Amino acid sequence: MSRRVRRRASHSRDKERVAFPPSYPEASHHCGIPEPCHRYDAGDAAVDWTALPDDTVVQLFARLNYRDRASLASTCRAWRLLGSSPCLWTSLDLRAHRCEPDTAVALAGRCAHLRRLRFHGSESASSLIHLQARGLQEIAGDYCREITDATLSVIAARHEALESLQIGPDPCVRVTSDAVRHIAICCTRLKRLRLSGIREVNAEAIYALARHCPQLTEIALLDCGTVDEAALERVASVRFLSVAGSKNLKWATASLSWSNLPNLVGVDVSRTDVSASAVSRLLSMTKNLKVLCALNCSGLEDEASHTPTAFSNTKGKLLLTQFTNLFRVIASLFGGSSVKEHSIFVEWKNSQNEDKNLNDIMIWLEWILSNSLLRIAESNPHGMDEFWLRQGAPLLLSLVKSSQEDVQERAATALATFVVTDDENATVEPARAEAVMRNGGIPLLLELARSCREGVQSEAAKAIANLSVNSKVAKAVADEGGIGILANLARSSNRLVAEEAAGGLWNLSVGEEHKAAIAEAGGVKALVELIFKWQSGADGVLERAAGALANLAADDKCSVEIAVTGGVRALVTLAKSCKAEGVQEQAARALANLAAHGDSNSNNAAVGQEEGALEALVQLTYSQNEGVRQEAAGALWNLSFDDRNRESIALAGGVEALVALAHSCADASQGLQERAAGALWGLSVSEANSIAIGREGGVAPLIALARSDVEDVHETAAGALWNLAFNSGNALRIIEEGGVPALVHLCSSSASKMARFMAALALAYMFDGRMDEVALVGSSLEGSSKSANLDGAKRMALKHIEAFVLSFSNPQVLSIASSSTTPGMLQQVMEFSRIQEAGHLRCSAAEIGRYVAMLRNHSSTLRACAAFALVQGLNAIRINEEDIVLRECFTFDGRITLPNNHWLLVKLRGRAVVADG
Repeated sequence: MSRRVRRRASHSRDKERVAFPPSYPEASHHCGIPEPCHRYDAGDAAVDWTALPDDTVVQLFARLNYRDRASLASTCRAWRLLGSSPCLWTSLDLRAHRCEPDTAVALAGRCAHLRRLRFHGSESASSLIHLQARGLQEIAGDYCREITDATLSVIAARHEALESLQIGPDPCVRVTSDAVRHIAICCTRLKRLRLSGIREVNAEAIYALARHCPQLTEIALLDCGTVDEAALERVASVRFLSVAGSKNLKWATASLSWSNLPNLVGVDVSRTDVSASAVSRLLSMTKNLKVLCALNCSGLEDEASHTPTAFSNTKGKLLLTQFTNLFRVIASLFGGSSVKEHSIFVEWKNSQNEDKNLNDIMIWLEWILSNSLLRIAESNPHGMDEFWLRQGAPLLLSLVKSSQEDVQERAATALATFVVTDDENATVEPARAEAVMRNGGIPLLLELARSCREGVQSEAAKAIANLSVNSKVAKAVADEGGIGILANLARSSNRLVAEEAAGGLWNLSVGEEHKAAIAEAGGVKALVELIFKWQSGADGVLERAAGALANLAADDKCSVEIAVTGGVRALVTLAKSCKAEGVQEQAARALANLAAHGDSNSNNAAVGQEEGALEALVQLTYSQNEGVRQEAAGALWNLSFDDRNRESIALAGGVEALVALAHSCADASQGLQERAAGALWGLSVSEANSIAIGREGGVAPLIALARSDVEDVHETAAGALWNLAFNSGNALRIIEEGGVPALVHLCSSSASKMARFMAALALAYMFDGRMDEVALVGSSLEGSSKSANLDGAKRMALKHIEAFVLSFSNPQVLSIASSSTTPGMLQQVMEFSRIQEAGHLRCSAAEIGRYVAMLRNHSSTLRACAAFALVQGLNAIRINEEDIVLRECFTFDGRITLPNNHWLLVKLRGRAVVADG
C-alpha cells in the first residue's frame, strides 16, 4: 500500500502517557537556559531571557502547549511562578494523551482556575476528578463509548459549576437516563447539554432537567435510540434543540409538543425520518422559531421532489435542507444587509454584531451544521455528489474559519472525510477533492495547520493528507508550501498531530516529483525521528512514518538519506519489535525498497548487515497477515541480490520459511505469489541454497506457481525453477513432480519473453545429459516406465526449446548478417534477437561455463539454446569475460553446424567491426 486515508479519528486507547514535573519544582533563582545563538543587532550582548518583562514571559508561555509550558516553568523559581499564572491554565486539552490518575494528580496544582477541559476516551474521563478543578464550566469528551453512568455522575457531582457538558460523537452505549438525571440534579447552572448515542432518554430524565436546570438553553440528544419527545415540552428554557440522527421519534407528538416551547428559536432534525407534515407544523405553529435544520432527511427530499412548492411558504422562518440554497437562506437572517452569501459566516464573525439573538443563532448554526455535515460524510450516502460539489464543500470551508475551535476541527475532519469514498482502498473522489481546491481550500487548510492549537493542527493535517491522494491537489499542496508545513508538524510532541502530518507526507511521497522536496524540507529526518520517538503505544504514527519512508525509499537519493539519518536501524527496529501488522507491513516494504538500489548504493548490504534485520524479515513471512508476508518476502527477494545477504538469509532459516510460504500461497494474492517465488529465485542463485530448497520440498509449490495465468507470478516461478534445474538432483525432482509440462507450457505460451526464455533454459539444463546418471540411481520411477517417461519428457522439452529459439530467428537474414560487415545489418539482427530484460539476469561463472560446454552437445537444439543465451549478454557476464566466452566459442566454430551459431557469429563480427573502429 502506498497511500492512506482516514475517515475518522482513531478510537485506540493506546495514547501517549506523559510524565509531568511536580507542580512546584525546586529550582535555583537563576534560569539555566543555554545562551542563544542569535544576538540583538544593537550591541554585542546575548539575549538575557531573565530580563524579559513578566507580561512578555506570560505571552511566551501562552504560545506553548501545556507540556512545554510545564517543562519551561521548571527551569527557575521566577518562571515557575509565571508558568502557574491562572490566565495560562484556564483551558486544557488532554485529547492526545491517556490521562491516568497520576497524570491528573501531577496537573492538579495548576488547575485551580481551570474553566474549560477537553479529553479523549472513557479511561481519561475517570481521572478528571483528580484534577481538583471544581471551577470547571465546560467539559467536552470524545470517543467515550465505554463511559458509564457512574463515571458521568461522579463528574457531575464534582463539578457543580458546570455550564456546558458535551460527550460524543461516539455513542454512549452504557449511559442511561439515570446519568442524565444525576447531571440535572448536580449541575444546576447547566446551560448546554450535548450527548450522543444514548439508547433511551426517558421522561423522568427530561423532567429533572426542566426542574433543576432553569438556565438550560441548548439540548442536543444526537443519534439516540429513543427520546421522550413529549417530555421536552416541559423544558421551557430551551432555545436550541437538536435530535439529529435520533430514531423512533413520534413526529406528530414532537411537532405538537415542541411548538408550545415559548423560547424555542432553533430546531435540528437532520438525519432523521421526520415527516413533511411535522416540519410544516413546526414552522407554522412555533411562535419564536427562526431556523429549522433538516439535512439528509429522505422524507422531506421525496416530498420536495414531488411537490417543489411544498415548503415555499415558511412564514419568514428558515428551512435548511439539501434542496435549498443554504447560504442564501442563512444570509436572509441579516435582513436587507448586503452580504456575500458564500462568506456569510466570515462576515458575521468580523461584523462585531451586537444583536445577541442573532449571534446565538449563528453560533448554534455553525455547530449543528459542522456536526451534521461530518456525520453525513461518515455515512457517505448515495446521491450526495451534487450537494457536496455545489454547497457542501464551500460550506465546510466557511466553517473552517469559525472562531469556535470545535467547529473548526469538525469542519476540517468533514473535509477529510467527505472526499473519501472507499477508505480501505484509499479511494478519493477526484471531483470532490478538486472542488475543495477550487474554492480556496488548500491555502486555508495550510493556514489552519499553522495554528498554535494542536487539535486544529491535527484535523487540518488529516484533511490535507486525504486530499493529497488526488495528484492535482497534491501538486497544489506542494506549490503552497505544504510539504514544509507537514514536515514541521511531524516533529510535534503531540502524537495526533505528528500522526496526521506523517500521513500527509505518506500520501505526498507517492508522487515522484514530491520526493526530493520532502527530503529538502527535512521530512526524511523528521520521519526517522518519529520512529525513534514513538517506539511503543503509537501504532498510527509508526505505520504512517514507515509508509512514507517506504515511498521515499523507492527514490535512489532519498534512500541514501534514509540510511544516513538512521532509517535502516529505525525500520529494522519496527520489523523486530512492533506487533501491529500495519506497521510491520510498511516497515518491511520500506526495507524492500531500500534494498532495491543494489546497483547504485550500498543500502542493500547495509540492511543485511543491520543486527537482526534478516531474522526479523524471515519471521514476518510466518505472519497471519497476507500483506506482511508479501512485503517481507519482497524484502528478502531484493536482499538476496547481495551474495552475503543470500547466505545470511539461509542461515536465518530463510529457505525453510520461504518454501513454507510458497506452499501456503496457492490461494493468496498475486503479489504474495510473485514475491514468494521471487525470493526463492534470489536465494537459489547459490547452489547450496538451491539444493536446500529442493530438499525442503520447494520444487512442487514452484511448479504450481509456474502454472499461474498471471505473468508476474509464472515469470518468477520460472526463474526459480531455472536456478534449481542447474543442480542435477533438483532437475530430477522437477521431472518427478510434473514440472516438464508446466515449463513446456510456459516456453510455448507465456506472453512474457523472459518466462519463455527461463523455461527454455531450465528445460535445457534438465536434458543436457548430466542428469542421466542421477536419474538411473535416484529416480523413484521404476524399470522401463522410468526410461520411457524420461525419453518422452526429453523429446517434448527439446521440441519446444527449438520452437522457442527459432521464434527469434530468420535463418536467411542471420546467414547474411553473419558474413556482413555492415554495422546497421548486424545491429538489426541483434536487436531482433535480444530480450531486453535478460540483461538483468545474474549468472555465475559456472553457469556461463555450462552454456559454453553446451555448445559441444550432440543435440543441435541444445547448442542453439546455449548460443542464444550467450548472445543475450547476461548481466553477470562482464565485458572481459564475455570476450573470453566469445573467443572460446570462436575456436569451436568449425565444429558447430549452422545455423545454430548464427547469433554468435553475428555478435563476434559485430565486436570486430566495433574494435576496428
